[in-house]
Amino acid sequence: MANLIGLSLQQRLPFSANVCPAISSSIRAVDSVRKLYKVAAAAVKNYSTRGRASRRAVLGVGALFWAQDMSMSTANGAKSFIASARPKGSSSVEQALKNVEWPEQFPFKDEDFQRFDESADSLFYESPRFVTHIDDPAIAALTKYYSEVFPPSNTPGVSILDICSSWVCHFPKGYKQDRIVGLGMNEEELKRNPVLTEYVVQDLNLNPKLPFVDDSFEVITNVVSVDYLTKPLDVFKEMQRVLKPGGLAIMSFSNRCFWTKAISIWTSTGDADHAMIVGSYFHYAGGFEPPHAVDISPNPGRSDPMYIVQSRKALTA
Repeated sequence: MANLIGLSLQQRLPFSANVCPAISSSIRAVDSVRKLYKVAAAAVKNYSTRGRASRRAVLGVGALFWAQDMSMSTANGAKSFIASARPKGSSSVEQALKNVEWPEQFPFKDEDFQRFDESADSLFYESPRFVTHIDDPAIAALTKYYSEVFPPSNTPGVSILDICSSWVCHFPKGYKQDRIVGLGMNEEELKRNPVLTEYVVQDLNLNPKLPFVDDSFEVITNVVSVDYLTKPLDVFKEMQRVLKPGGLAIMSFSNRCFWTKAISIWTSTGDADHAMIVGSYFHYAGGFEPPHAVDISPNPGRSDPMYIVQSRKALTA
């Protein structure tokens, strides 16, 4: 591992990064993360010698294996990407956000949120996709988790917002509330969703402002789409604004995505790193309790993994 860290990512890759500016951007981002890792590793070692262990807000360990673990498949002309399928066990994700000491400033740069395909997202999502993007066991695990943390069905006055929504939310069967709003990119998909009481068509990468008044929702969900947000801090600040005090924001993700549309810092890092990335959004947006990660993967190594990073809006400013 030390030898790998000592090399730049350009040296480790078996091809020239100059062939694609987007890949070059990912490489620069990962090498920046590698430098942070080395600094933080030294700091952790220093703490350990004094009998204390301290976790730092460090990413990029999974990125060391980026070249080896890259896997693409093509279906109907659309590329999907397994960002990092390296098995690490559940503890790495669940431990990722424990006892974090965050840097003073948000550690990511604009280039970390670039994508391979920077064309208008409205074009990419123009045609409805009536498919699911994770397998059935992962869906069942997410639905079960929702059933454990959601307000009971038909609770008077409860409102839920599903951002980056589509034709299915994976809510428990028969789950109902007075108001369940879907905000997504494709109107045909949103119209098909039987859970929603209303919907909004909006591209959060163009306009991250949520069209709702302050303190509107008890719960906000986002299913396997947080990796497509190019202005995540703006979106998370808006989530904090429209949540009621104590309201819960649940970001779920797997290791699958449309590689061409996912941000570079996501496609160049692994599962535990992804938990740290999402956790950083909560932290630097402000107004949230410390985020935590949950690994709800139903059959590790045999079905899609499933992870949760969530936080509640602070009760007081």
